[in-house]
Amino acid sequence: MSIERYESVDCVGQSATGGRFTRREALALGFCLCCFPRLGIASEFARLKELGNGLFIREAPHEEASPANKGGIANIGFIIGRDGVLVTDPGGSLADGNWLKARIRERTRKPIRHVVLTHVHPDHCFGAAAFVEERPEFIGHRGLRAALDTRGGYYRERLAEVLGAEDVGDVVYPTQEVDDVAEIDLGDRRFRITAHRTAHTDCDLSMLDLSSGTLFPADLLFVDRVPSLDGSLTGWLAEAARLKELGPVRAVPGHGPALVDFGAAVDRQIGYLTALHDETRRAIEEGLSIDEASRKAAVGEAEGWALFSDYHGRNVIQAYKELEWE
Repeated sequence: MSIERYESVDCVGQSATGGRFTRREALALGFCLCCFPRLGIASEFARLKELGNGLFIREAPHEEASPANKGGIANIGFIIGRDGVLVTDPGGSLADGNWLKARIRERTRKPIRHVVLTHVHPDHCFGAAAFVEERPEFIGHRGLRAALDTRGGYYRERLAEVLGAEDVGDVVYPTQEVDDVAEIDLGDRRFRITAHRTAHTDCDLSMLDLSSGTLFPADLLFVDRVPSLDGSLTGWLAEAARLKELGPVRAVPGHGPALVDFGAAVDRQIGYLTALHDETRRAIEEGLSIDEASRKAAVGEAEGWALFSDYHGRNVIQAYKELEWE
């Protein structure tokens, strides 16, 4: 793997008046930084893994988006069925989506019928522009359109600063919205799509392969990379428990190994989220300011989580804003 270094930058975008947003200002406006591009150590695209039964997953590195990885920092992939192909998250940029589409066409000429957009974060949905000419159904949560209206333009500008406008692509809206549960049939297998209540974000989808029992929770499950809270902490804990009730044996997380034992992985994440909840609440009860809490609450949970120092403090801030009103 080739490694390059770039100078880091403190700014993350532009304000409506033409000035630049700092990372702190972006947080104050409610923008999640878990997938924002930031110049730093970059790597090549990770390789695609064949997991059997027509399932292919790109296992992504724990990095920020950069010119070298083209925004390819989330686990994405596709499933080849009898009657067509289902894409489970199209990638983090137009370039990333084109990379994924090329991998599909190396393996099949079947039509790409469905592209699942699991939530608003650009590392998962900005590759959709690469698939527009295929005319699939773009499937998203009922709240995804509003989330893209609020954040899509901002995310696109940030990506363009790092990747270049030609590699970013346009914002693509869902053509099929899921309000509760929907099903996809590829001829020889069916998938159940579930729209979740506010958890990681306010527009999370998960997908269950009804033939194999494999769960695709997207960013409702982080493995090895610290979870990033952009929705509701109490909601995420509730939705994690809901997913556990399904009893899946294996899962494809949004970040981490391509395929994991679901029970062990979700229990570890629940452990982190529970500590985040309990220690943030304790900080509020003790009268700590939000800034003090971000530096002290649940810092002992760092072991084994990549990018902990980058995102844990922000998680505490999000949790504090939610829990102080309970």
